Amino acid sequence: MTELLAPAGTLENLRWAVAYGADAVYFGMTQFSLRSYATNFTPADVEEGLRLLHRSGKRGYATLNIYPFTEEYDALLETAGALAEMGVDAFIAADPGVICALHAAFPQVPIHVSTQANTVSAPAALAYRALGATRVNLARELTFAQIAELQQRLDGRMETEVFIHGSVCFSYSGRCAISDYLTGRRANRGECTQSCRWNYALMEEKRPGVYFPVTEDERGLYLFNSKDLALYEYVPALVEAGVAGLKIEGRMKNAHYLAAVLSLYRRLLDGEVVPAETCRTLLARVNHRGYCAGFMKGAITPADYQTDFGGYHATSTLIAQTTEEERNGQRVVTVNNSLYAGETLELLTPTTLPHPYTLPDPLVTVDGEALSVAQNHHTILLEGLPAYGILRRVEES
Repeated sequence: MTELLAPAGTLENLRWAVAYGADAVYFGMTQFSLRSYATNFTPADVEEGLRLLHRSGKRGYATLNIYPFTEEYDALLETAGALAEMGVDAFIAADPGVICALHAAFPQVPIHVSTQANTVSAPAALAYRALGATRVNLARELTFAQIAELQQRLDGRMETEVFIHGSVCFSYSGRCAISDYLTGRRANRGECTQSCRWNYALMEEKRPGVYFPVTEDERGLYLFNSKDLALYEYVPALVEAGVAGLKIEGRMKNAHYLAAVLSLYRRLLDGEVVPAETCRTLLARVNHRGYCAGFMKGAITPADYQTDFGGYHATSTLIAQTTEEERNGQRVVTVNNSLYAGETLELLTPTTLPHPYTLPDPLVTVDGEALSVAQNHHTILLEGLPAYGILRRVEES
């Protein structure tokens, strides 16, 4: 059965991932993970997170996918030992030395090869198998035809995993030096500043100080940066090809992103037929830079890099999130942006499609105060809502 794998930059996001249908969650600790600027997990977070996952029949994978220096191996293996004792379901690693060391020290813990390894062939995947790995995340530079052929050549000897949604590195994952050159922060140490997303201009050497926009419209062109990946149309084919895991990017994203993206891909993976236009509409609710299928369809084209709006955009605004807490039969709701008594918002829950929800008039805080407008420092009570629900204001079309 193909697994839906979700990111979690915090313990709270892990809970949202479980609620919205992830089969497994991947996370990092404060060291040895390629998301240095995510909140990341403390040992206590890992213990609690794994308990929740295992109680729910889910799995938890820990990222140790940094490329460490020699002097860092002892500390990395110490961290891995603690994770193994806590019952982590797999390590995610990229460096061949780390893979060998993990397999030698903790043979009972499966090892998944990270996207950072840029695996593009069956022989490479089997080479990682010889080192002790059980699954490999395939490079995002592969077409679907190449993935299908690779699956046939592996013939079940190695599990594969494919990123189906999220940000895309402009180079082979993590091999870009732009961030290092411009800011001194290294991609393969988890410090990338995403310099490829900055706006650039062209200067001819005999015309110093004269900048020519690299653009096709007045907003400019983000020269190196792809649109976000969204492979909703390829889910059935990837399942049919035998891919073991469909992975979503975003350990630095919020709960709204997790809820919106996971809820759609859960429906698709469960076999529901969702029209492509509906998929695009639902995914546009959260911040994105435009969507494309990347290399999956074949060669990259200029359309995969040029957005209609430039930068990030979303067709909805997160207004409030429900909590697990109830008081007198009403749900405790935290307010993220101003909301108004009597207005109708869109509600997304783990078990329902997005649908309208009309707020009461007046709004009532947990302290009993009646309000016509609630601000982001308020906590209010609402009826008929489950835990882990999203209330958002949708942009007028």
